[in-house]
Amino acid sequence: MTSPMIKQKALFCWSGGKDSAYCLHKVLTEAHFEVSYLLTTMNNDFKGISMHGVSEELLDRQAESTGIPLIKVRVDGGTNREYEEQMGKAFLKAKSEGINHVIFGDIFLEDLRIYRENQLAALEMEAVFPLWEMDTKVLVSEFIALGFKTVLCCTNDKYLGIEWAGRLIDQSFLSELPPHVDPCGENGEYHSFCYDGPVFKKKLEIKTGQRVLKELTKSTITGRYWFCDLTAKN
Repeated sequence: MTSPMIKQKALFCWSGGKDSAYCLHKVLTEAHFEVSYLLTTMNNDFKGISMHGVSEELLDRQAESTGIPLIKVRVDGGTNREYEEQMGKAFLKAKSEGINHVIFGDIFLEDLRIYRENQLAALEMEAVFPLWEMDTKVLVSEFIALGFKTVLCCTNDKYLGIEWAGRLIDQSFLSELPPHVDPCGENGEYHSFCYDGPVFKKKLEIKTGQRVLKELTKSTITGRYWFCDLTAKN
């Protein structure tokens, strides 16, 4: 009789966007890891998910719908050192509970992968990248085919203007996307908020509101970004 495979505990870095949702689905389906917690970085300046601008209320509802406990790491967004310190504390707390793997939804940014691996190696933990080097056009097409629903909550004005903020990611979106924009926004062209799909117990009812242009001049983030206000319908 074959012994059941023992799953290793993992912490899942959760942005609330489409890559996170697709990555979580892949991890849960392949069943190599037991996802003990979702971990999200909250930016005190944005009063929500870092760079996404999504409110804490929506994040809470989203995480609750996955059925996986959520850990929030709060930063002011001023320095990378602060981010590393707060994340390091969260990683060490997870490690104290027997969690030695941290899962990320990164796809092809090599410098970011090396940064994450080095950060965790210093804590004797391991980074896992289930989506690494996937074709981003194939990935987003599979995401849509699986029944996920997501909306653009933030766009980099250098690539996508106000008309894209708040837009649903579907086949029309893919067909109209400018050729210089990565289909998954992997270069920071856009960020998204996922509100329905196979990783959720129920669909989140949301509505889009005002679009606001913000000039960001932090040391780690610069540029002009359109943020679409997202709220729960009930």
